[in-house]
Amino acid sequence: MKKPFYKKWWFIVIAVIVVLGIIGNMNKDTSTATGEDSKVGVVTDTSEKKATEKAAEVAKEDVEEVVKEEVKEEAKEEPKEESVPREFTAALKKAESYAQVMHMSKAGIYDQLTSEYGENFPVEAAQYAIENIVFDWNENALKKAQSYAQSMHMSKAGIYDQLISEFGEKFTKEEAQYAIDNIVHDWKDNALQKARSYANSMNMSNAAIYDQLISEYGEQFTPEEAQYAVDNL
Repeated sequence: MKKPFYKKWWFIVIAVIVVLGIIGNMNKDTSTATGEDSKVGVVTDTSEKKATEKAAEVAKEDVEEVVKEEVKEEAKEEPKEESVPREFTAALKKAESYAQVMHMSKAGIYDQLTSEYGENFPVEAAQYAIENIVFDWNENALKKAQSYAQSMHMSKAGIYDQLISEFGEKFTKEEAQYAIDNIVHDWKDNALQKARSYANSMNMSNAAIYDQLISEYGEQFTPEEAQYAVDNL
């Protein structure tokens, strides 16, 4: 918080200079009056003059002390920015690009930054990027889910597994669940598209297609979705 102007050192200095000027003028007026009054027997009070000079000296010392303290406080209020290595800032910009354009997860971005087949940044630079990037990872997980649903005709369960897989997208379970809870898609149509693919490219029977569609090692559609697909081949 900034101090009010009347507490700033420069204001105090100006105020004291003005006071000292007034005191000096009073001393001149006093000596003039003394010269005139001596003619009529008035004696100047030297003790008051000394007290005034002493007060001015103390005020000057106080101002010097206030200035020193003010300089210290201003130095604390304006800390020097730490220098960040070039590779660190470059890694952060790369991380932001992967997050914005490819909707990747934090863990996925870190692996891409450090991979010798990827960006090949030092571990320290990649860690700096991950610690300083600000992004909506839930939204990225949702966009990835939508992409899998639309382009690969995957099931809800299949998409969830792909989102959290260490060989897949590497989102957290919470981020993946957010995506599954918020995605809107026609899963029966996805099952039908998968069924047609198996029928046309692999010449599978309806029963085999159904089993493949509901298998936990296969497409992981619900029985209702799989039955709809087989019925509409």
